[in-house]
Amino acid sequence: MTEQQQDLFQKFAALASLLGLIAIFSFTSNAFFSVGNGMTVALQVTSIAYLGIAATCVIITGGIDLSVGAILALSGVVAAMLVKAGAPVPIGMFAGLLVGALCGLINGLCVTVLKLPPFIATLGMMLVARGVALQLTDARAISGLGDSFAELGNGALFRIVNIGADGFPDVVFVGIPYPVVLMIVLALAVSILLNRATLGRHLYAIGSNLEAARLSGVNVKGVTLFAYVLSGLLAGLTGCVLMSRLVTAQPSEGLMYELDAIAAAVIGGTSLTGGVGTVSGTVIGAFVIGILRNGLNMSGVSAFTQQILIGVVILLAVWIDQMRHRK
Repeated sequence: MTEQQQDLFQKFAALASLLGLIAIFSFTSNAFFSVGNGMTVALQVTSIAYLGIAATCVIITGGIDLSVGAILALSGVVAAMLVKAGAPVPIGMFAGLLVGALCGLINGLCVTVLKLPPFIATLGMMLVARGVALQLTDARAISGLGDSFAELGNGALFRIVNIGADGFPDVVFVGIPYPVVLMIVLALAVSILLNRATLGRHLYAIGSNLEAARLSGVNVKGVTLFAYVLSGLLAGLTGCVLMSRLVTAQPSEGLMYELDAIAAAVIGGTSLTGGVGTVSGTVIGAFVIGILRNGLNMSGVSAFTQQILIGVVILLAVWIDQMRHRK
């Protein structure tokens, strides 16, 4: 079996797992297939998907990014502080994205220029970004951000509302939440980048064989730097969207999100050794995690047991990946 066939097999395995979870939880809870629960799952999955897509690009190069959860918090806090100070919401959100991209740039420079191992470089950034977020807010949440700040995280495309005879709004169609629309757009854009663009092929080449890529004329430093900047940018976007959904900026938000992102990528077939991975597989992996958590919640399973089960799923996904490469 070729590497491409193995990658396809693991993606189908993740999809089969997803469909199996849907089938199981549809029997354990009558409300699982409701429209409201479907929208809840989709919204919960968006943060994992954004960060998972970022993790996929970094892992494909043979790296790792442990700082996305902390960057998420710092970017959201910066955006909220500017809006709270009177800046327009788009300016605040843009500043949050810039902070994320800057943190990603520092990560990339540490890896490519200082030659630090990605694990150490991004672990350091995780501590720095979290510390700065807590310092800026004095470890307190920022609230009272207004309806305009909440629009990105809580608005919906094609939402239809009629005013009834009693004067109260009647929701005809809940619409597609903006975070879900953004997830679809991001997945398509990054997928095209990886599969159609020269830059995407260079990302795969670096992860497959860094020295061969360098000898072939690939700008290894520049491409690797791009992967980390993209990861930081998507982490910043996740922070802005998440804080908008909560209408509150929490400096402690995003704890352990980096593990969810890596798990989504690995479950979807991304190899931790680099050179293998797809966005579609990562999105499937994100839905596996999201539906597993949602179904267990609806079944009354404790949060501690959920952590155990998700940990087992991650271990199985990594074991399958290791077995594939041994063969």
